[in-house]
Amino acid sequence: MTTTEARPTDRKPPQLVDMSWDPITRIIGNLGIYTKIDFANREVVECHSTSSLFRGYSVFMKGKDPRDAGFITSRICGICGDNHTTCSDYAQQMAYGVKPPPLAEHIVNLGEAAEYMFDHTIFQDNLVFVDFCEAMVKATNPGVLARAERTEAPRGEIHGYRTIADIMKAFNPFEGEVYKEALKVSRVTREMFCLMEGRHVHPSTLYPGGVGTMPQPTVFTDYLARLMRVIDFVKKAVAMNDDVFDFFYEALPGYEEVGRRRVLLGCWGAFQNPQTVDYRYENMNSWGKDMYVTPGIIVDGELVTNNLVDINLGLRIMLGSSYYEDWVNEQPFVTHDPLGNPVDMRHPWNQTTVPVPQKRNFDDKYSWVMSPRWFDQRTGDHLALDTGGGPLARLWSTALSGLVDTPYVKATGHSVRISLPKGESLPETTLEWRIPQWSNTIERDRARPYFIAYAAAMALQFLEEAMGMVRAGETKVFENYEVPDEAIGCGFHEAVRGVLSHHLVIKDKKIANYHPYPPTPWNASPRDMYGTPGPYEDAVQGQPIFEENGPDDFKGVDIMRTVRSFDPCLPCGVHMYVGKGKTLTTLHSPTYGANHG
Repeated sequence: MTTTEARPTDRKPPQLVDMSWDPITRIIGNLGIYTKIDFANREVVECHSTSSLFRGYSVFMKGKDPRDAGFITSRICGICGDNHTTCSDYAQQMAYGVKPPPLAEHIVNLGEAAEYMFDHTIFQDNLVFVDFCEAMVKATNPGVLARAERTEAPRGEIHGYRTIADIMKAFNPFEGEVYKEALKVSRVTREMFCLMEGRHVHPSTLYPGGVGTMPQPTVFTDYLARLMRVIDFVKKAVAMNDDVFDFFYEALPGYEEVGRRRVLLGCWGAFQNPQTVDYRYENMNSWGKDMYVTPGIIVDGELVTNNLVDINLGLRIMLGSSYYEDWVNEQPFVTHDPLGNPVDMRHPWNQTTVPVPQKRNFDDKYSWVMSPRWFDQRTGDHLALDTGGGPLARLWSTALSGLVDTPYVKATGHSVRISLPKGESLPETTLEWRIPQWSNTIERDRARPYFIAYAAAMALQFLEEAMGMVRAGETKVFENYEVPDEAIGCGFHEAVRGVLSHHLVIKDKKIANYHPYPPTPWNASPRDMYGTPGPYEDAVQGQPIFEENGPDDFKGVDIMRTVRSFDPCLPCGVHMYVGKGKTLTTLHSPTYGANHG
């Protein structure tokens, strides 16, 4: 299923070495990347992505009061817990039939916008960019660093750095200017978040039906003052990222193949429109399209659908290489959706989690992650969608749909234009993210600073509308509701790193079934029952290696850049545990080079 072009036929006999990184540490458990690398032909031959931690939220949610779901599920993650609370509230609001007041929606949107700005900044500048900083490039591609020292930065008048190497130096951990400034920005954006949602990262003021945030004018002006302090940093970040990523394409011809996979992107939409959202399933297509980040599924560059009902009905949770028993012979919880459409047994509404711990076997079962897929009715394929790390899918889907049209953000059909006002030192600026040629490592990373700008721009609109309501005396932020005896609900949202859905079934006023699907199970999924690799596996497998080091001092920087480009929760440390690698074979294999999986 990989789509990297076939390599030239003048291949050398392979020199296969087993190399593994486990754990690539992250907040919600252990991610291991196991590869076979052919050092003779400089490419990754095989990749398996594995998680060694079982978490079981769907098991212990059963029998709980559904009103507690947001507070419990925020603990799924120590980074984007608020995304879970928000998504859980969306699902509960559908189940309870309640619509929060418009001001409450603005407050939630402002909190989520601050979270995107906070999380993407700290991840991009303090984690991702370590792989592109001067110290790392010096250790892995000294020739590239020498060229960077001779290359003028095209956007120097915006960010102030003369050469590409100067930018790389500014990202050196603990010492670089930008590295340190990003940490300060992350403090300011976290303060903005806390103004709206009370506590970071497990909100104390978000509930189904509304919020507990007191909508005093100072709440919004304090947020605005902080937002204006980071606006120029955002403009500079986009310029620096563009300079470095454009340079990499030039300095290393063929680098577009690193982490490239078929364009299979999913976005579930973000930022509800308070004027039209009513959380009724029957109206989900229309209010879904009114979100300020448009949901969508993109296959080979084509927008297949931006209907949330279609997106919902196409969800399938597959097994194959996961440590679980199948549930297809159980009784379904939900046979039809509220519109009368049949609901598949592999849909999250019907899933039952039965863990079966066992020894890891890469020929059979090797991960606690299941394999979420989206069923494409046009072809009958179960698509291993990825999130592009979050921003790539969000921008691509919004651009193609062409529906978002606000004073600050406009989708054009082929791009997204983002207007940021004058800041402390830089003038009013319009940025334009254009749909790229590839879904690859660099484009996943490039999209991230553009989405920080997108979130900042939309926050300005939400602030203006919220302050207008407060001035007009519209200060209601909560709507009462009753918990029904029986109901179903689904919430669709974008966690920082991509698609997030919560599916809820209520019986006897208690949770009968509950399944949250964050982005990392989509991206880190193992091979499914059809043998289709998950996105990490697919993106790494078959990619070329540009690092200049051989097996003895190999850092795996190209592989790490690819895995990190998906923003796998928090890969803040990498431990290579096979020493210098174990040579498997140097024999010629006639079938070598065929696509795997």
